[in-house]
Amino acid sequence: MANKFINPLPFRLKQARTAKGISQKQLGIQLGMEVGSASARMNQYEKGKHTPDYATLKAMADELGVPVAYFFCESQSTAELLCLLDKMSDEDKEDLLEQITKLSPE
Repeated sequence: MANKFINPLPFRLKQARTAKGISQKQLGIQLGMEVGSASARMNQYEKGKHTPDYATLKAMADELGVPVAYFFCESQSTAELLCLLDKMSDEDKEDLLEQITKLSPE
């Protein structure tokens, strides 16, 4: 039986990049890629032909203003929640965690 799993990384990368309003080439150049290959490399990541290593993913996330884990969210709502959580202070995250823990069934 074929595995129906779809890697969310290519979609999330493109989503974050377009939300930021920059081209594949611009993002690649901002990440330090060669001008002549920046667009092609980013295109291969967005098409899922190649997967960036963690250091490159971290640089992409920082440049695009999303947490690294965003690239692996399978649902839109989880991706949006993760971005909101990432912007919260540690204290606010602890408070929210406490509230959610009280609500969850054991």
